[in-house]
Amino acid sequence: MKKLSVFFLLFLTVAVFNVYAHPPSDIKITYDPATKMLEAVIFHDVNNPASHYIKKVDVGLNGQEVVGQVLSRQDNNESQTVKFLIPQVKTGDVLSVEGYCNISGKLEKKLKIS
Repeated sequence: MKKLSVFFLLFLTVAVFNVYAHPPSDIKITYDPATKMLEAVIFHDVNNPASHYIKKVDVGLNGQEVVGQVLSRQDNNESQTVKFLIPQVKTGDVLSVEGYCNISGKLEKKLKIS
């Protein structure tokens, strides 16, 4: 009976953790060739952006990481916005943005420059 209680408690803990921990739901990427600025809005609904947030953002260019940023909280309860100067982008290149939740999960989106 004791093993069953321990198993149930462990199951409940994992279930509750998974309800609150989740990766970003979407990433909207824009790149302005005139200013060479990349903007990414990482959508991540949370109750408290100081304790559950996007902790890290990596930007890639053609599969190679070109910039990374570590964050200590999220802008607001719905999203995190980041902007980076990426001057070496050319037509045909692929930019990628990967956002990491501080509790669990990540999401990557790509944008081909036309």
